[in-house]
Formats: sequence, structure tokens, C-alpha cells
Amino acid sequence: MAGSTFGTILRASAWGESHGKGIGVVVDGCPAGLPLDEADIQAYLNRRKPGQSKFTTARQEGDVVEILSGVFEGRTTGTPIALEVRNTDQRSHDYGNIMDVYRPGHADYTFDGKYGFRDYRGGGRSSGRETTARVAAGAIACKFLRTLGITVRAYTKSVGSIEIDYGSFRMEEMWNNRLYMPDAEAARKAEAYLEEMMARKDSCGGVVECVIHGMPVGVGEPVFDKLDACLAKAMLSIGAVKGFEIGDGFEASRSLGSVNNDGFRMSGETEDKGLLFTDRIVKSSNHSGGTLGGISDGSDIVMRAAFKPTPSIAQGQHTVTRNGQETDIEIKGRHDPIIVPRAVVVVEAMAALTAADLLLQSMTSRLDRIQEFFGR
Repeated sequence: MAGSTFGTILRASAWGESHGKGIGVVVDGCPAGLPLDEADIQAYLNRRKPGQSKFTTARQEGDVVEILSGVFEGRTTGTPIALEVRNTDQRSHDYGNIMDVYRPGHADYTFDGKYGFRDYRGGGRSSGRETTARVAAGAIACKFLRTLGITVRAYTKSVGSIEIDYGSFRMEEMWNNRLYMPDAEAARKAEAYLEEMMARKDSCGGVVECVIHGMPVGVGEPVFDKLDACLAKAMLSIGAVKGFEIGDGFEASRSLGSVNNDGFRMSGETEDKGLLFTDRIVKSSNHSGGTLGGISDGSDIVMRAAFKPTPSIAQGQHTVTRNGQETDIEIKGRHDPIIVPRAVVVVEAMAALTAADLLLQSMTSRLDRIQEFFGR
């Protein structure tokens, strides 16, 4: 199976299945000397793990991470960092009734068509459980970026049709509700809506917004490896994501050039540049979402990922078997009525991996900066 490695310099190679013995990832290309221990990674995994509330699957996984290599005396060594999370609460018998049935909205049919085989126990590699590896790797990328003054923060923008009000936006509020919404009133309405969905044995989708703050000008490649193109690939590689936008996104198609263009101005502030103090160039707005020509422009990188409703629902659905027989199915087991809350940290992790990898690539873009490194 191709496609389980992400990145060019900072590379994450993930492995494992939903109902296998464990999930893991090998992170290669992380610079030596980064302070890192299991608690750094566990803090991110705790945000993704199941069983946090009635709005997430009841599967009880501690998602305890173990660092197997690449760290010595609390710092990265520059060698591959191997991480493992053991599966401890698999219930494969929950899937016995769908062994030969294609579940609507899942990858069962396409996996069978591609490989002639599928792991019906929760979907194997197509299960959302594989995002455990992404989050573990992303935790390392986030810590690396923080050493450079760059932060990555994602949150729930909407649940169904219920959206946050930016006039009531308080980032710290996302830690006070089970949906990671930075708006208390929107979270209250969204929770009531999810209660209704659960009573109807249905599910819903939503949107996760992510902001990268502190990225310097000049990160991203101008043709195929544009910063926004790489972020799009990262987000759309998450199983349930069906849409991506950056900046004004699709709204830009209804705008005008005179409105959508971000003007430039001098910041009016001074910045210490050795013996000189210089003003710096900033944008007067950020319709572009922090990129121009596929390269970071120094402003916040603002993106959104749209998640579809959880496909596993307890309502009866019509489908077919592998043998082409028509049938009805009711999916049993432990499933999230909404994917979005647990996906917030997944979006954060993938954004961080993308940003860190492109940042490392950009460090060799200019000869004068290479010469500066060598003191010339």
C-alpha cells in the first residue's frame, strides 16, 4: 500500500490498523537537539482519543504513546523517531454482521475494488483510528515550530449549520466545552443539536478552522509545492474531509479585485535588526489567508477543512453484499455522532507537519542565508 509517508525533509511514515495490535509512526528529518519526551506527545493524543464525552465513540483507548527511538536524555538525536500506541479495546465481533456487506459512506467498496481484500474490522487503514499516528507526529512538528515562535491552533468553526460568532470569539473558551468551539453560546446550541441527532440515530458534519501564526515570509514553493497546495493535500488526506479553503476561499469567487486584494503598508513599528531599527511591511487585510503565489506572506495562515457526517449510523440503510445481493444494514458498535471535535487536533497536526516541512525546505532558498550560516 503506497501513500503512508508524508513530507519531504520532515517525513512521517505511519503504520497500523484500527483493530490490529497498535498504531505507530516513524518521524525522520527532525533536527537534533529538540527537547522532547512522551508527555509532549501525550498531551496531543489526549485531545484525539475516544471516550471523552457522549459525542465521541465509547471505545476506551488510553492512547498511551511510547518513544522507541530517536530521543536520548530528553532531546532528539537527529535519527528516526519511532512512536507506538498500542490498541487495547478492540471489539472485532461488533463487525461480524458486515463481513460481506458494503457500508454506505465507507471505503469498503473501493478498498475491495483496489486490493481484492478489505479489513472489515472497523475499516483497517481507512479507519479514523489511523489519525493517532498523524497526531503523534504532528505533536513533534508543533514543538519544533514553537521553538521558532510559530504556533498552530485549530478549533471547531461549525457543527452542522451552527457557526461560531466571531464577535463572541474567545480562544480559551474552546477548552470549556466538549466540541472545542471558541464561542460558548454556539457550543450550547451545537450540543443540543447533537443530542437531537443521537435521538434520531443520525450524525452530522462540521468545519474545523486552523490558524498558523508567526510563519515568516518566504515559505512554500511557487509551482507544484505551493504552501496552500500542500496544506490542501494535508487536509484532504484526512479521511472524512470533503472540502478545503484558505483565506476567503470560495467567497473570493464572489468578490471583486478591488476588495479581495490585500494592500501593503508599513507597520509603523520598529524591529531590531542588529544595529539598525527598521519598519516592516505588513498587509492591511488578509483575504488571501497568509499566502501569495503559494508562498507565505508573513500574516496569519487561515484555513478551513469541511468534514462530512460520520458514515456509521444506527439507522437502517440499503446496500449490497460482495456477491451483489441487495440488503439492508444497521451498523452496530461504538461510533462518533460527529467526527469534528476529535478531528480538531488532527487538523492542527497535519498543518504543523506541512508548515515544518516546507520551512525546512525553504532554509536553502537563498545563497546569502546559507553564507550567513557559515559566517561569510
